[in-house]
Amino acid sequence: MIFGLFRGRGNARVIERLHGEIVAAARDPVLFTDYGIADDLDGRFESIALHAILLLRRLKQLPPPGPEVAQDLADALFRHFDLGLREMGVSDIAVPRRMRDLAEAFLGRANAYNAALDETGAAGQAALAAALSRNVFGGAGDGARLAAFVSGLEAEFAQMPLAEILAGPIFRVKAA
Repeated sequence: MIFGLFRGRGNARVIERLHGEIVAAARDPVLFTDYGIADDLDGRFESIALHAILLLRRLKQLPPPGPEVAQDLADALFRHFDLGLREMGVSDIAVPRRMRDLAEAFLGRANAYNAALDETGAAGQAALAAALSRNVFGGAGDGARLAAFVSGLEAEFAQMPLAEILAGPIFRVKAA
C-alpha cells in the first residue's frame, strides 16, 4: 500500500500534511523565545529550513518510495516559498532571483547540517553547533543548545519507518 501511494507524482494530501507539520514545528514559540532564533523573516526561514532538512534527510535514508517522497516534499516546500515571496509583494521579475538565493541558502545549510550530523560524538555536536551558530545566529550566537535539540529530533526521526512518517504526526520532540 505504501509503495503504491507515491506512484506518479505522489499523494498531495500527504505532502501537504508533511509540509504543514514542518511549518507548525518551525513556528514553535519556544524556538524564538528560549533558543534565540530571530522572530523575523530570516529566522522563520532558518527554522523552517532546519526542520525540513532533518525530515528530508530521513526520507532520503529510507528505501523507496522514501526518496521520491523527499523530492515531492522539497518541491512543495519551494512552491510555498515562491508563493510566500509573491504574497509579500516581491515582483514577478525578482521572484526567480530570490528563489535562486533561497535554494542556494537551503542547499548550503543542508550540506552543513548533514555533514555535521554524519560525524559522531563530540566532534559532530561541535560541528553542528558551529553550523547552527553561523547560519541561524549569523555567527553571533552559541548554537550548542539548538544543536542538542536538533540531535534529539534527528534521533527521533532515525527510529521512524516510512509508514510512520506517512501516517504522522512526525514532530513529537518539542523544543524545550
